[in-house]
Amino acid sequence: MTAGTDPDPDLAAAAVEHCFEQGWTDGLPVVPASRALVDRFLATTDLAPETEIGRLSQLDRAVTVELAAINAVMAGCRPEYFPVVLAAWAALTAERATGGGGWQSTSGPAPLIVVNGPVRDALGFNSTGGVFGPGFRPNATVARSIGLIVRNVYGVHPHALEQATQGLPGRWQICIAENEEESPWEPLSVEAGVAPGESAVSATLLRTCEYVDNRHTGSAEQLLADVADTLSRTGAWIFRHASAGVVFCPEHAQQLAAAGFGRAEVRAWLAQRCGRSVTDLARAGKDGLDGQVRFADGTRGDGFDPLLAGSGRENLLLAVAGARNAGISMVVRLFSDWSGTAVPVAGVTR
Repeated sequence: MTAGTDPDPDLAAAAVEHCFEQGWTDGLPVVPASRALVDRFLATTDLAPETEIGRLSQLDRAVTVELAAINAVMAGCRPEYFPVVLAAWAALTAERATGGGGWQSTSGPAPLIVVNGPVRDALGFNSTGGVFGPGFRPNATVARSIGLIVRNVYGVHPHALEQATQGLPGRWQICIAENEEESPWEPLSVEAGVAPGESAVSATLLRTCEYVDNRHTGSAEQLLADVADTLSRTGAWIFRHASAGVVFCPEHAQQLAAAGFGRAEVRAWLAQRCGRSVTDLARAGKDGLDGQVRFADGTRGDGFDPLLAGSGRENLLLAVAGARNAGISMVVRLFSDWSGTAVPVAGVTR
């Protein structure tokens, strides 16, 4: 190809096919990573290319900044997205589960990535309508970068090191920006200790997510009761306690705030009421043994088993995203406990 001519689609297709042949893709076409393009990504960070930013000790494999850049290129990111990829990766490495067996788990957990601050608008992240869905390049490619890093650097491939029984449809797709403009609460990153107005990323692993569609009541308590019922579903229980989260739509968040519920009050209300009776758990074969609900022996007396271990931030992640056009929020079930941290985004306009 010479200057001023159109790209050769046949050459592009051949390069994409080469990537498929090498096993570098997640089943979709990737952008071939040239040296010049990778260098443009590396120019967005002060970290040296050889800097180690993650290690999976049981596999003795490490992620470097350069390897992360290569996979961000292949995921379809623009160079200016790379600082967000690095922040998302750093946030995930802070999670206990990602240093253990989380990436290889039978549940096939999905990273949840939440972006806060000015970087949302600067790079075009979606925080409103369809925030959990497709259609926005930054949301899609930042999340995909994480998946390609895990696949190509750690070698966690389906039917090999990845042991997911069925996996999740959103395995590498859940990157949302918080709708700070319509949230009645401080941004998630600020609650985690990052200065207001600074761009930051929070992340953790999810086992699944499911929506709560409640346009039926003006009562904050009735709304929370619906959320609690969804969180308390027996099918999602494995251990005696579990961490979880709720991504409230703006309509629900504003309804709760108008009734005097901040994040702390929401957590306290749900921590007290999320759970099931031992009878209910026994009916599902999950009445518990040795602190776990998946091993049932039928000998425990009846009583109420709370889902959440407490009302702390690590037990219940609360964020606000989506459009203010209907009362539809999303319950997310965390793979393990949440670190409650947020990682500032370096190298972009803050």
